[in-house]
Amino acid sequence: MAHSLPIHPAAQIGVVQLKVRDLDRSVAFYQEVIGFQVLRQNGAIAEITADGKTPLLILEADQRYQVLPERSVSGLYHFAILVPDQVTLGLVLRNLIRYQIPVGQGDHLVSEALYINDPDQNGIEIYADRPRDTWQKNASGEVIMTTDPVDAENLLNLSEQSEWHGLPEGTRMGHVHLHVGDLHQAEQFYCGILGFEVTAHYGTAALFISAGGYHHHIGLNMWAGKGAPPAPENAVGIRYFTTELPDVPALEAVESRLAEAKVAYHREGNELRLSDPFGIGIRLAVVG
Repeated sequence: MAHSLPIHPAAQIGVVQLKVRDLDRSVAFYQEVIGFQVLRQNGAIAEITADGKTPLLILEADQRYQVLPERSVSGLYHFAILVPDQVTLGLVLRNLIRYQIPVGQGDHLVSEALYINDPDQNGIEIYADRPRDTWQKNASGEVIMTTDPVDAENLLNLSEQSEWHGLPEGTRMGHVHLHVGDLHQAEQFYCGILGFEVTAHYGTAALFISAGGYHHHIGLNMWAGKGAPPAPENAVGIRYFTTELPDVPALEAVESRLAEAKVAYHREGNELRLSDPFGIGIRLAVVG
């Protein structure tokens, strides 16, 4: 879909806020099993970090939240933690095995990925990218991605001489993957208004989009069914994800497109707050 102005090429995904039921249980999981640290905790909110400075995840707990049947609503499919290299991914895999966590996996050519669920069945991907100059494109210019088996033995071998000290500095939020109720409407919103660009189609039911030619910052799929309703407020899942922008002009370029398209949003300082057409919260914030 053509649009006049792409989102700034340096845009990337930042902090994700998740709804969970039991804060102590979730904090223990994200610390011990995944290797995050707690940056700060206040009442029913915990900020989770890899580098001790930057929050990557905010956990918001309420025991009244419900876990919904899988693929029943629009909302979170998974959020994806990008680790710096294969050795780190191997150490992550070793730790997941140690805690006897069921692990799914996929070699996507551009990356190697492990998939798990947190205690509230929120989906998590932990992945390492392959060098960008190895990514291939098809005849129509889309990034070639597939799902092959990960060479887990190779990851374990690569990490054999290394020690696990949790997620290292340099770990960040790589992308989010969302269930939506209408792929065409999602493309109109995320590409036509926010300014992300299509990088790949996956059959007719999923679309990958990004800023600056990354393989994807946002995955959008129809696997919860066409017309999948927004997740109710009392469900676990995603509260919002953040798109980080490098400067105020980049933010204001998006703001002017939102205003032109008559999308409701709220600006607070250098941050825009809004929801996509499927009830998923989005924040666009200047970072830097």
